[in-house]
Order: sequence, then structure tokens, then C-alpha cells
Amino acid sequence: MSESLAKSCQRFITYSRDVRQLSPHTLSNYERDLQSLQAWSESNNRPSADQLNEADIRAWASLLHRRGLAGSSIQRSLSAARSFFNFLGKENGYPRNPAASVQAPRKPRKLPKTMDADQMGRYLEFDDTNPTSLRDRAIAELFYSSGLRLAELASIDIVDIDRDSRLLTVTGKGSKTRTVPVGSTALEAIDAWLAVRPPAMNGEDDQALFTSNRGTRISARNIQARLKLQGRKAGMHQDVHPHMLRHSFASHMLESSGDLRAVQELLGHANISTTQIYTHLDFQHLAKVYDAAHPRAKRRKQD
Repeated sequence: MSESLAKSCQRFITYSRDVRQLSPHTLSNYERDLQSLQAWSESNNRPSADQLNEADIRAWASLLHRRGLAGSSIQRSLSAARSFFNFLGKENGYPRNPAASVQAPRKPRKLPKTMDADQMGRYLEFDDTNPTSLRDRAIAELFYSSGLRLAELASIDIVDIDRDSRLLTVTGKGSKTRTVPVGSTALEAIDAWLAVRPPAMNGEDDQALFTSNRGTRISARNIQARLKLQGRKAGMHQDVHPHMLRHSFASHMLESSGDLRAVQELLGHANISTTQIYTHLDFQHLAKVYDAAHPRAKRRKQD
């Protein structure tokens, strides 16, 4: 006759206390979590540990989730179950651990802050009377036009922009390069800035697209400060930062096109699943989606 689950759990607690010498706090958590598992098992006619399978552990975890337990608390309970079944595997020769691959539900990601199209239009109304304003406008337009990360924009060289094809080559996370379209409004802003861009202080920064007032490549911190300042000038009720412009780009593109794959490709997401999905996506399709969907990408009539 199989040992009862309650007795197996008690042996595990004794082992954890006497042999592993775990702390009273950890032992208390183990007892509480395993009592929860016992209660579920009894109500589902699973009186012994060897009757529990992976589906049962998932059902138990789902019950904890429905009861409102936080993901971290459910993960702790599952960790206790894994340790318990590992113990039984060594002591009783159980061939499997039914809790080994069960994970707690992930905590929902906080939604990114974005600006709607009207707010973005108001934000991009710069005072174009001095070189600093022209530079800041070009920076903001390029962020919103191409959905760039802060480090990507700060590292752009003049030669990275192909004006004939309206394409920009950027180096993203993991030193991976990608090519993204640039809207005509952003290109016009960049040209206006380059017309007044001061000479670089040294050869190293000579090709930097965006430079500081001292003639050196503009720093990421400086870019952040300038975007925040423009937000205050434009009457924004929240601080504007580079990722807000990137999120706004993604939100507006997805809203206009409905093409999630194209948007993720343009953003340069680097996780494996995204890369596998979009590896064979034709770039001409991306450019077509971009031109048709982005509010500031369309060529003006005189073009």
C-alpha cells in the first residue's frame, strides 16, 4: 500500500530540518505550501504522492492563481513541491518529478507609456530659430520616425543614413545591425540640423550625426534631458523620455497597420521566437507597411 501524502510530506519536513538543517522560516513555508497541496490532493482523490502527475500540479497551481495568490507566492509553492518530489525520487526511487516543468503564471507586464498622435504632434512643435532647437527636433523626429532605442540613436553616424532610399542602419542590442526606414519629415529635420551643425572637436566625433554644443558626440544623458525639457515646453503632463517615443512609434504603427510582425521587426526585438518568426519577412513588405502606416513617413506632394 502506498504511503499517504501527509506521511510523505512529514518525512520530507523532518529530513529538511534534521539533515539539510534548513531555517525555521523555510521549514514553515514548506509546511504551509505542502499542506495546500495535500488539501487539493484529498479533494481530488489523490491520497498518495505517486498518484500525482504533472496535470495535477498544474491544476493545483491554477487553483492558487484563482484564489488571488501572487505569481511569486505560487512559484514558491511550486519550488516546495519540486523539492518534495526530488526528495521522494531519492528516497523512494520515483522516476519523475511532476512539478519539474510547471511554472507560475507570469506577472503581467506594465503597459508602456505612450503619447497619442495629437500629443505627439504638439510635442514635435519645436522653436526652430537656433541650432540647439534644430538638433533637438531632429532627434525627436528620428526617435518617433524609426522607433529607435536611446543607445542606437546616440551612436548614429552621418554615413549611416542613405538618403536616396530613406533608410538608416543602426546597431542595436548585442551589436546586431538592422536597417529601418526614415520618414521624410525626420529627414528634413536632420538636413536642417546638419546645415548648422558645428564642426566636431576631434576626429573621433567627426562623423557623429548628433553633437553637443561643445562639438562632441551627444551623450545619452544629454538626449534624455533635452527630450524631457521639450516635454515641459510643450505642456506635457508627464516626463517624456526616449522609450516613450519608441513606444509611441510602435503603438501608432500597430494601430494604423495591424501588422504586429512588421512592427516587431522594425523595433529590432532580439528574442529567439521573434527572430524565428520574422527571419523570412521580406524587407520590401516592411518598407511598404511603414510608408503606408506611419503618420510622418509619407512623402509630401512636392516630393
